[in-house]
Amino acid sequence: MDVIEQNNNGSIIKKRIDCCKTLTVKIEDGECWWGIATTFGSKLPLANNNDGFMCDITVENYSNQAVPLLVSNKGRYIWSDAAFKCRIENGVFIFEGDSPIRLVTAGSTLREAFLAASKAHFPPSGKTPDLSLIAKPQWNTWIELTYNQNQKDILAYAKEIGENGFPEGGVIMIDDTWQYGYGIWEFDPRRFSNPKELCDTLHSLGFKIMLWVCPFVSMDSPGYREMAFGLKDAGVQSEKGGLIYDTDGDPVAAKWWNGRSASIDFSDPLGTSWFSRQLSTLREKFGVDGWKFDAGDTESYKKHWITKKGLSPSEMCEAYAKIGLEFPLNEYRACFKMGGQPIVQRLCDKGHSWDDLQKLMPDMISCGLLGHPFVCPDMIGGGNWIAFTEAAAVPYDPELFVRSAQAHALSPMMQFSAAPWRMLNGENLEAVRSAAWVRMKFAERFVELAKDCAKSGEPMLRNLEYNYPGNGWENIKDQFVMGDFLVVAPQIVKGAKERKVIIPPGKWEADDGAIYEGPCEIIVSTPISRLPYFERIS
Repeated sequence: MDVIEQNNNGSIIKKRIDCCKTLTVKIEDGECWWGIATTFGSKLPLANNNDGFMCDITVENYSNQAVPLLVSNKGRYIWSDAAFKCRIENGVFIFEGDSPIRLVTAGSTLREAFLAASKAHFPPSGKTPDLSLIAKPQWNTWIELTYNQNQKDILAYAKEIGENGFPEGGVIMIDDTWQYGYGIWEFDPRRFSNPKELCDTLHSLGFKIMLWVCPFVSMDSPGYREMAFGLKDAGVQSEKGGLIYDTDGDPVAAKWWNGRSASIDFSDPLGTSWFSRQLSTLREKFGVDGWKFDAGDTESYKKHWITKKGLSPSEMCEAYAKIGLEFPLNEYRACFKMGGQPIVQRLCDKGHSWDDLQKLMPDMISCGLLGHPFVCPDMIGGGNWIAFTEAAAVPYDPELFVRSAQAHALSPMMQFSAAPWRMLNGENLEAVRSAAWVRMKFAERFVELAKDCAKSGEPMLRNLEYNYPGNGWENIKDQFVMGDFLVVAPQIVKGAKERKVIIPPGKWEADDGAIYEGPCEIIVSTPISRLPYFERIS
């Protein structure tokens, strides 16, 4: 089927659309594809020599965001409204799904393919998440306190930020175990003597407060009794519902990393309203500003489970993400679809390793090309708390921590968790502190970029192929462009003292004041103190 459309610039383009529940697409010579799942970033782009690649987002979101979308540097894209299976055999994509799968030709470049897909299937909302997440570095209490979140140590952590020369204020995320129990969304009085006082103090220090939450409910909690039996505290009877059920008619005991719990049915208004009510109460009572929405992965749900609207596992993941639209200060790690919406998408937990550091940039590029411009690259140094203790299997590496901070600094968001002043000293600590202040140099421009991308739907962080097609830069994964004004090329190789940088067309001023006229390739020195970046000047 041919469709004629007028482009934004007034030119006429012809789209060729093929559509069915199974689809085969021959990958052209020189054609490169991005999409399906954020965590495939280091494997992308896919080409006709990637035989053996396979995935199934009907049952798994691969620890991060999954979208039934692929976009090509030849101006083609593949889309389905529902999850699909995909594999490559003999240079041909083979798709199977429960909804029509479309192949659309809408131009000749990656950018044209992405914008056409965005316009047709996940148009931008024009709204941003809370811009405090972009304007300053974020601070998460997980690594420092793990399963011992408490009022005294959270306040000490917050005060130490400014005392150690880092930008004060911003967003502080209080992680798992602030609460009395899963689904008992109340500050644990054994650890928080006066949560209102804590929130007021954090606000006075310039912080907005996010609390960790998940879509699970302990099966001996008041919330469980209310939804499973229609029984509120004090014996008050209410309408029963809001949980996911098994085929025997009992609420499921969903297995996740902290045990087994009942799972909220976000297709049931009773489940959605119960969850939203818990969060709204915390906001009204203590002034909590937002939420770190964890878990909710596609693989947490099973096809035979029973929901109010008969949702598939991927649709359950999507329904959970829609809760975030109520709260501008939000963060998700697991998501299905939801492109173009004002939701922060965090990369999955990275290990404290050079291999995982090298996945940060391609994963962020991947996330943006799935329609999620507001991406956070997990926690600086990785999200595995054991790596920062004496029990770590691999010794903690100060150089890795510094290079991780530099890779975060000029991305859409920068999130600390392990306290730099505890983990580092001397030039290493100064290098991380410097990276945080380099971010502040560009913070206002990043905020404006976020506003622009909320309207256009484009990624904030882009690969070279997106901005500068046809130069043979499809496989460049160790540098990126913020908007069209800043090339960022952090060092991500252990012990390396220099690196190659591609300078795109235009005139660019480096962080050390050198001027370059692109396109060209250069070699820059990378002492531990340096984060190479290049600002467009014409």
